[in-house]
Amino acid sequence: MFRQLARALRIVTCVSAIIVIAAVATFSQSTPAVSTDLSGMFTFLREGEFVQLTVEDGQLSGFVSRFGDTESDKGQFIDHFFDKASIQGEHLYFKTKTVHAIWYEFDGTLTTAAGKQKGEEGYRTLNGKLTMHKADATGTEQASERTVTFQSFPDMQHMRSK
Repeated sequence: MFRQLARALRIVTCVSAIIVIAAVATFSQSTPAVSTDLSGMFTFLREGEFVQLTVEDGQLSGFVSRFGDTESDKGQFIDHFFDKASIQGEHLYFKTKTVHAIWYEFDGTLTTAAGKQKGEEGYRTLNGKLTMHKADATGTEQASERTVTFQSFPDMQHMRSK
């Protein structure tokens, strides 16, 4: 009787192991890998300007750093920190705080470029619609939108670790 019980226990153990292995294999194939390295700097509208993204615990934060273009701020860096931001899969959205009567809104995707190596310039791209909101002296707002592609800056730290 002890032999039959031991044999049955081995069979149940083997079948359980097979089920667990099959479940893990199915889960890993059906669940896309979530990248943990979405943070970084991206180009913005003009050379020297950039978007900084930081993703921690699935939460997006960051800012747009641009050159001022009015008489009072011409040539100075102006930082527009995100007021609202979200990232779900590849979809990314942010709205900046208003600085000098200007704020930005971006709605698009964060993707990895085919043929690029991690750490290379343009490894990741932000593609979507950028809307610039501008208020005049009377408070009347004007919005202009355009389709944009912003490329990631090279990651020198990653390039050195190769």
